[in-house]
Amino acid sequence: MIAFTAFLGGLIFLLASGTPAAWAEDESLRGTLQYQGRPVDGVKISVASEDGQPIGEATTAADGKWEIPLPGPGTYKVTIDQSTLPPDLELRFKDRATLTLSVSEDQQRTALFALVPKGEAADSGGQAAAEPSMWQRAAQLAFEGLNLGLIIALAAMGLSLIFGTTGLTNFAHGELLTLGALIAYFFNVTVGLHLIPAAIIAVILGGVLGYAQDRFFWGRLRKRGTSLIAMMIISIGLALFLRNLFLFLFGGEGAPYADYNAQQGIQIGPISATPKNLWAMAIEITVLVIVALALLKTRTGKAARAVADNPALAASSGINVDRVIRTIWTVGGAVAALAGIMLGLSQNLNYQMGFHILLLIFAGVTLGGLGTAFGALVGSLVVGLFIQLSTLWVPTELKTVGALLVLILVMLFRPQGILGRRERIG
Repeated sequence: MIAFTAFLGGLIFLLASGTPAAWAEDESLRGTLQYQGRPVDGVKISVASEDGQPIGEATTAADGKWEIPLPGPGTYKVTIDQSTLPPDLELRFKDRATLTLSVSEDQQRTALFALVPKGEAADSGGQAAAEPSMWQRAAQLAFEGLNLGLIIALAAMGLSLIFGTTGLTNFAHGELLTLGALIAYFFNVTVGLHLIPAAIIAVILGGVLGYAQDRFFWGRLRKRGTSLIAMMIISIGLALFLRNLFLFLFGGEGAPYADYNAQQGIQIGPISATPKNLWAMAIEITVLVIVALALLKTRTGKAARAVADNPALAASSGINVDRVIRTIWTVGGAVAALAGIMLGLSQNLNYQMGFHILLLIFAGVTLGGLGTAFGALVGSLVVGLFIQLSTLWVPTELKTVGALLVLILVMLFRPQGILGRRERIG
């Protein structure tokens, strides 16, 4: 119960100014039409499926914004009606009036149309209107898979370290991602801080809450001799409690961060990426490298590996096992909060965003090898890449199923995972 109080204490901040704006976890295409910072209203935008079936239409509002809900993930064609543009403006490239965009599950993707004064349009040679080749699609999907894999790896590394040192399979780990994203949202949108300092505060609070969980809840259960099976079931109950608490406090709808929403894509060879994605991947790689070096080079990291290998022997060698475990919980909570923030940058925030990615986190941990931090990293990258690349051959709705199928196949031939060690049973 004290652990619940610690979590509620962090959430009280989010109630300071009432319930946030409406949130939606459905897929949609949206954008803001403007020229040199001036919004352009009254322009018609339409969306059709890949085979040309109409999906919906929208007209830009006074602030230039538009949004069209989608029936689900997939590939869509978004078209701007050039006849509805103001008489003094036109598209920079007239043959880019139709864009083909892939939308993932729970993603609200932005479509951007560049405008120039009348008479200054250029000819792009029809490249944008042409369908991308298989190689171009594979390169783009590999980039998106790497981005997803790094987010999964951030969360999986913390989960794997906790499992390695305590043996606990924590089903509430996904809610740590959601909590980190929501705390960053509060400081960014409600308080008005820029997303970067808001994210730093959220990561610090995520670490504090991770420490509080073990100090006041999981640690006490261990001292009472609670079995790992019972603790796993308790973690499921804790996850359900927190998920429904998020739903009660924030509703079932979603919202983005105030910063880094509509960004012009950067073309890097066959890959199109927004600056926020590139920065997010750089941060994720940096954090993963720092955690890996800490495990290999620092005394605490070596102690954590000793505890993971044999807690009784580590304790007899003079290592404070409880202190090491609480340090791992602190790091795991902070890294999970960061993963939630990065996930919120790529999609709208919602109350069960951590739950949606939890199965992929477990898949990454299991595929890499239970209890091995480096295995979690490798397994997560494999899962992320396969999820995105599989859409070259299977419908988008089945991409997660394909990743889990790969997990099953690998486990059949290598039960200990990619970097796991064989263990003698009995």
